[in-house]
Amino acid sequence: MSSLDRATRLFWRLSGRRVDLAHAERWLNAPMSEGSTVGDAWVRTATTSGGGETASPSGLLADMSQLDGPSFRVADLRPEIRDFYEHTSRWRMEVWTQWNPVFQPGGELISRLFGRRVQQLALPTRPLDVAHGMDSKVVPIIGAGGGQEAAAWIRTLRSTGEYVYSGCYTTRTLPGARSPSVHVAFPLESGNVQVFLQPVALPGGELELRSPAGTFGQNGAYVVVESGGRSFAARIPIHETFHLYVDDEGSVRTDHTLALRSAQVVRLHYKLTPGT
Repeated sequence: MSSLDRATRLFWRLSGRRVDLAHAERWLNAPMSEGSTVGDAWVRTATTSGGGETASPSGLLADMSQLDGPSFRVADLRPEIRDFYEHTSRWRMEVWTQWNPVFQPGGELISRLFGRRVQQLALPTRPLDVAHGMDSKVVPIIGAGGGQEAAAWIRTLRSTGEYVYSGCYTTRTLPGARSPSVHVAFPLESGNVQVFLQPVALPGGELELRSPAGTFGQNGAYVVVESGGRSFAARIPIHETFHLYVDDEGSVRTDHTLALRSAQVVRLHYKLTPGT
């Protein structure tokens, strides 16, 4: 582990709170990486002997109705959006980035110091980085009962093969919540970054996923680290919105906005096209 990584972990230990991932805060229990280089190495640990890739198209969610609750019904969405989440591996992805010029230099610095080095959360900061699109690979994580408990979604730059994101996707219900959330964990060495997203069905069958401002235990973004045999977690002021809709050609478009507190940092625009 580098001195930079040790300092980062110490910062989150001091700024966070101690948590019990096996009991009281088990909603924050998510995969971590055993080594400093993440890539897709954590997937081998997360999958059971019955897990791995399947021959049929794999999705981030085995059944999107897992998100149904008092405030959301998957039946209200366009079928193309549901198909993307349930059969993600057969959709091709193109992406464009639009950085706030104030934050772009900082994004490039973080990507150089952390993202590209550890092969995780390496947000593209230059248009040419994504000019040839992204490749994606979905690996279902199978539980003891034989069903899909989660899915690993690994995205790499088509031009270079470099890792951009390597996340674990599932659904979870937060303490006291009436409806499930989309849960995404990005493993890091002895820790992870997690996002809980509230699903909202919009007019016309569109979908919005939101990680708004709030308090500990609500939808939003969190950092979890292990240090000295203990676990610590902190809620961070990163807020994301994903707006999914279907265009006139049948492609699913996604506008992804990432903000630091109230300041927009970057927007990513995805065009998702179903395979034949």
